[in-house]
Amino acid sequence: MIRIFALTDAGARLGERLKALLLAQEPDSEVTFELKPQPFAETVQTAFEHGERLVLICATGIAVRTLSPVLIDKYRDPAVLVLDEQGEFVIPLLSGHEGGANEWGRQISDLLNAQLAMTTAQPYLQPVYTVGMGCERGCSQTHLLEFLTECLQQHGLTLDDIVSINSIDIKADEVGLIELATSLGKSFQTYSAEALASVNNQLINPSQYVYETVGVYGVAESAALWSAQQATGNTAELLQAKLKTPKATCAIARAYPPGAGSIGLQD
Repeated sequence: MIRIFALTDAGARLGERLKALLLAQEPDSEVTFELKPQPFAETVQTAFEHGERLVLICATGIAVRTLSPVLIDKYRDPAVLVLDEQGEFVIPLLSGHEGGANEWGRQISDLLNAQLAMTTAQPYLQPVYTVGMGCERGCSQTHLLEFLTECLQQHGLTLDDIVSINSIDIKADEVGLIELATSLGKSFQTYSAEALASVNNQLINPSQYVYETVGVYGVAESAALWSAQQATGNTAELLQAKLKTPKATCAIARAYPPGAGSIGLQD
C-alpha cells in the first residue's frame, strides 16, 4: 500500500495528482492521500510501522523528525520518498537499496517529470536484477510465480525487470522452477555449492540447517548474489533478503555493469 501525505494546499494538489497517476498506472493498487492528518506524526508513524510505502510532501527535516522515533534498520523499514510541494524533486529518504526506495523514486520522478535527487551510493547505469529461489520437491509453478511476483512488487519491480532465475545445482531438475523460467522467458541457472559458498559473507540470513542439508548457508540469497555477480563482473548486493513460504524461498540481488560511477553517501 502507498500512503501519500501533504501539509500544504500546494502539496495537496501534487498529492492528488500523484495518486491519480499511480492509480492510472496500476488500477488495482492501493493508494491513499491525506492532507494534514491529525495527529500528523502519529498517523505517519503508524503507517510506517505497518510497512506501508510513504510519500511525504513536506520539508526533509519534518520527515526525518517525524520518522526518527520508529526507525528500525534498512532491512525492515519501508521505502520513504520526500517530494517538494512543486513536484520538482523526488528524494529517496529511507531504505534506498534494501527497501527499493531508489528504484521507486525513479518511477515516481518519471511519472511527475521531476528530478531524482538520490543521496545513496548509486551508479548511473541501470542495474541487473537476478532472482534466487529454492523450493521443496514438487513445488508447483503456480505457487512459485505468485511468490516471485509478490517479492518483486515489494520493491516496485516487475517480472520484466529480472534477467534470470537461479538456484543450487541439486535443483537443476526441479520441474516447477524450470517451468517458471520457461514461461517467463528467463534463463534458469544452477550453481554448485562450492561456487555459491564464495558469497557466504554477503548473506543476510545464513542458516546452519541449510548448510548441513545442501552445503551452503542459503540457497536463495547465494544464488541471487552469485548470478548477479556473474552477469556483470561486479560485486552484487541483496535488494531483498530471503523471504519464505511453507514451500519456497526467494531473494533478489542487484549488480551494476562495469564502468558505473557513484555519488553521495551509502544508505
